[in-house]
Amino acid sequence: MKVVNLKQAILQAWKERWSDYQWAINMKKFFPKGATWDILNLAEALLEQAMIGPSPNPLILSYLKYAISSQMVSYSSVLTAISKFDDFSRDLCVQALLDIMDMFCDRLSCHGKAEECIGLCRALLSALHWLLRCTAASAERLREGLEAGTPAAGEKQLAMCLLRLEKTLSSTKNRALLHIAKLEEASLHTSQGLGQGGTRANQPTASWTAIEHSLLKLGETVASLSNPQLRSQAEQCGTLIRSIPTMLAVHSEQLHKTGYPTVHAVVLLEGTMNLTGETQPLVEQLMMVKRMQIWKACFVGLIESPEGTEELKWTAFTFLKIPQVLVKLKKYCHGDKDFTEDVSCAFEFLLKLTPLLDKADQRCNCDCTKFLLQECSKQGLLSEASVTNLMAKRAADREHAPQLKSGENANIQPNPGLILRAEPTVTNILKTMDADHSKSPEGLLGVLGHMLSGKSLDLLLAAAAATGKLKSFARKFINLNEFTTHGNEELAKAASVRALLFDISFLMLCHVAQTYGSEVILSESSTGAQVPFFETWMQTCMPEEGKILNPDHPCFWPDSTKVESLVALLNNSSEMKLVQMKWHEACLSISAAILEILNAWENGVLAFESIQKITDNIKGKVCSLAVCAVAWLVAHVRMLGLDEREKSLQMIRQLAGPLYSENTLQFYNERVVIMSSILEHMCADVLQQTATQIKFPSTGVDTMPYWNLLPPKRPIKEVLTDMFAKVLEKGWVDSRSIHIFDTLLHMGGVYWFCNNLVKELLKETRKEHTLRAVELLYSIFCLDMQQVTLVLLGHILPGLLTDSSKWHSLMDPPGTALAKLAVWCALSSYSSHKGQASSRQKKRHREDIEDYISLFPLDDMQPSKLMRLLSSNEEDANILSSPTDRSMSSSLSASQLHTVNMRDPLNRVLANLFLLISSILGSRTAGPHTQFVQWFMEECVDCLEQGSRGSILQFMPFTTVSELVKVSAMSSPKVVLAITDLSLSLGRQVAAKAIAAL
Repeated sequence: MKVVNLKQAILQAWKERWSDYQWAINMKKFFPKGATWDILNLAEALLEQAMIGPSPNPLILSYLKYAISSQMVSYSSVLTAISKFDDFSRDLCVQALLDIMDMFCDRLSCHGKAEECIGLCRALLSALHWLLRCTAASAERLREGLEAGTPAAGEKQLAMCLLRLEKTLSSTKNRALLHIAKLEEASLHTSQGLGQGGTRANQPTASWTAIEHSLLKLGETVASLSNPQLRSQAEQCGTLIRSIPTMLAVHSEQLHKTGYPTVHAVVLLEGTMNLTGETQPLVEQLMMVKRMQIWKACFVGLIESPEGTEELKWTAFTFLKIPQVLVKLKKYCHGDKDFTEDVSCAFEFLLKLTPLLDKADQRCNCDCTKFLLQECSKQGLLSEASVTNLMAKRAADREHAPQLKSGENANIQPNPGLILRAEPTVTNILKTMDADHSKSPEGLLGVLGHMLSGKSLDLLLAAAAATGKLKSFARKFINLNEFTTHGNEELAKAASVRALLFDISFLMLCHVAQTYGSEVILSESSTGAQVPFFETWMQTCMPEEGKILNPDHPCFWPDSTKVESLVALLNNSSEMKLVQMKWHEACLSISAAILEILNAWENGVLAFESIQKITDNIKGKVCSLAVCAVAWLVAHVRMLGLDEREKSLQMIRQLAGPLYSENTLQFYNERVVIMSSILEHMCADVLQQTATQIKFPSTGVDTMPYWNLLPPKRPIKEVLTDMFAKVLEKGWVDSRSIHIFDTLLHMGGVYWFCNNLVKELLKETRKEHTLRAVELLYSIFCLDMQQVTLVLLGHILPGLLTDSSKWHSLMDPPGTALAKLAVWCALSSYSSHKGQASSRQKKRHREDIEDYISLFPLDDMQPSKLMRLLSSNEEDANILSSPTDRSMSSSLSASQLHTVNMRDPLNRVLANLFLLISSILGSRTAGPHTQFVQWFMEECVDCLEQGSRGSILQFMPFTTVSELVKVSAMSSPKVVLAITDLSLSLGRQVAAKAIAAL
C-alpha cells in the first residue's frame, strides 16, 4: 500500500497490529531521509489518533512511547503536542498523557541547535501551563465530587496531577529552562510592541501571565479542599513556580566575607589620602566589605594618626564623613528599620572593644562614642532609644576606664567637638565669602584673620573636606584672590588690606593644594573663560610630588620691563610698596628677578648684605612672593651641578626664615607659620636629593609626618618584601605601612609593585596565610586599583598562564588565592572605573591608552600579542565552537553586542583575558593553569550580585559557556544562568543549549 501521509501510515499500523519496533522500521521505509519526524509533526499526529475515543488507544500510545525512547521525536515536540489537549473530562486520556510526561519530565535534554533548545524551553512553558490547567480542572471536579458525595476518583486524579507537577518543578534544570522561556517570551512581546515580529508558527507558547492566572485559580480551588496533603503539595508547587523569575536573586555574598584588614585599609586610604573624595565611590567600596568593621577601623586610624593635620583629617573622616556615607549606604538596603538595626548592631559590636574605645577617648580627650552616636542620631541612622541605650552602656564602661584626664591635657579641647563645631562655621564662612568684597574688605579680613589663628584653618579645611564643601571653599578664595590683583586709586590703608587679602587667600590655596591635592583647586574647564591667576600659577609654577618643573619654562619669564622694575624695587627700597601694586604680576615676575639677583651675587656685583635686604623685602610684607620665589628656586636647584647649588640653597634659607621687624602687616606671625609649612613641602624632594638641611620655623607639630619613610641605602625590592612580611604577620596594614607602600608604588611603578607582591603571594603555602595575604593585597592595591588591575589582568596573569615553566606556581593554595585576588580587583575596578580617579591616583603616571591598544588590537583579524602567545593551541581553536555553532565567532561576547567601548583599557584587558581563558578551557593540554582558570571562573560566579548582567562576565565569549559546563564544579543550571547575559537573545540561546545538554 502506498502511503500518502502520516495519518494513513498510523492507521495502517493500527489495522495490521504492528508491534512498536515493526512500526518504527516500516515508518522509516515509508518516509525517506530528509525531513525529520519533528518537521512532519509525528508526535502530534500519534497523539491525535490515540486520543480519538473516550479512552486512549494503547497500541498507538505504544508507538509514541517507542518514538520517545528511541529519540525519533524530540521532547519539545511531545510536550507541545500534550499541551494542545484540553478535554480534561476524559480521565483516562489525561492519565495516559501524565504517564507519557512521567517518562522524561525530570530528565529533559536537547543536543541539537540553539534554536531547538529554545524550542524546548517554550514547550516546557506550555506543558507547565497545561499541567496547571489540568490540576485546576481535577481540583474543581474533586470539589464538585465532594459536594455530590463521590470524592474518591477526583482525589486520585488530582494527586496524579500534583505529583507530575512537583516532579517537573523539583528539577533545577527545568526551572532554569522555564526561566529562559519566560525571558524569551518577554523579549518577544517587547519586539512585537515595537512592531518587529510575530508569533512563531506551530508553537503556541503559553504566556507567563497565563501561568500566574492558572496558579491563582488553582490556589483558590485547592484552598477549599479538606485534604491537607494535597493542599500542602499544591502550595509547594506554587512556591516553586513563583521562585522561577527570581532564580538569580539568591547569590553568594563572597565579597562580604572580607575581614578586618581590607576594611581597615579602605577606610585608612580614604581617611588619610582622599578625604575630599566623593562619598559615592566609598559607599560602593564599603558595600563590598563588612559594615560592622567600619567604626573599628576609624578608631584604630584615629589612635595611630600623627598629631596635627593627619589627626584632624581622621577626626573629620570619622565624625563627619562616615555618617554621611552610611546615609547613602542606607539607600541600598531594604527598609529603614533594617538599616537602623544594622547600625545599632555595629555599635553594640564596637562597645565590646572597650580597650580600643578607652585608648581613643584618651587620645581625643573626650567620649568619642558619645559624639559619634549624636552625629548618627542627627543623620537619622539611629533611633533615640538606641542612642540612649548605647550611651548608657558606654558610660558604665568608662567608669572603669583608666584615668582619662591628667594635668597636662585637662585644658586641651577635644578635636571631635572642635570638628563638629567647625562644620557649621564652614557654611557661615562660605556665605560671608559670597558678599561683595569691595564693600567691606576690612570685615572680611577680620574673618580670615580668625581663620589663621592656632589650628582653626586646618580644622575648617578638614570639616569642609569631609562634608564635600572644600571645592566650593577653594573657589571662593580663588575669586577673592582674583579680586585683589588690581588696586585702582587706593589709599595706603586700603592698599595694605588688599595686600593682606591677596596674601592670605594665596597662602590658604597653596596649603589646600598641598594638603588635599591640586584637583580641589582646579575649576571645571569651560571654553572661553579666563583662567584665574592662582590656577595658572599652581599648574605651571608650583612644585608638587611627582611634578618636575622646567625653570626655563616661558611661564617663569614675563615682560622684561616688569622684571627690571621689580628688581629695582627690591634692591633700592627699604621695603615693598603697597599702593597700586599688581601682586599677581609681582608673583609671576619674581622668578626672573631672582635669577638676575642670583647672577649678580655669583658674579660679585651684590654682597651678602644686599641679598639679605632683598630677601627681607620679598618676605617682609606679603609671604606669597617668598613662596613664588622658592617655587622657582626649587626647580632651578634640580638643574644645577653639586658645586653650583650653594647660593641658591642659601637664598632658600634666607626666604624661609621670618622677618623680625615691627614694620610688618597684620597677622604676620600666623602667615609665616603657613608659609613655612608650604615651603617645607615644596623643598622636601629637592632637599632629600641634594642631602641638604634647611631649618623651617617650628610650628609645634610635624607638618610632614609621612615624609622620608624609606630606609637609606637599601634596595626597594627588599623594603617591599620585608614590609609585606611584617603586615602579613601583623594581619593588618597600619598607616605608616600604607604610606611606605604608596612611596614604593610611586618609585617602582605599577608593574614592578604588583609583580613583586604577586610573587610574594605565590610563595605562600599555608592556606590561612594565603587567604590573609589576599585580603591584605586587595587593601594595598586600593592605593591605585585601576592601574594595578590593568597590570595584573593584562600582563601578570597572561604571563603566568601562557608560560608552562610557571604553571607549578599556580597550584593550590596560592593559585586559588591569586584567582580570588584577580576577580576582586577586576570587579572593584570595573564597578568604579566610570567614576573619577582620586587625587592620590592622578599624581601617578597613567598608562597610555595607546599601549593597551597595541597590546590588544581592536581588529579581530589582527592577532593580539596575548593570542600569539597561544600559538601552541592554534589547532585547538575550532574545538571552542561546536559543529552546530560554526557560524558564531569564537571571540563573540555580550560586551560586543552591548557595544561596550573597547578603546577603554580595562574593557580591552578584560576581553582579552576572557579570550585566553576560553582558549585554555578548550585546549587539549590540562594542567595547573586549567585548574587556575576554573578557580577564577568559580570566584566570578561566587561574587556575582543580583542584576549584575553588565559585570565583567559580559566579556566572556559565548562559546566559553559550553566548555565551562564540562567542569564538574560549574555544571549546574544556576551557574549557566549566572554567567550568561540573558538580556540578549544570543545569551538565552547559549544558556538554553548549555542547560539542555546537562
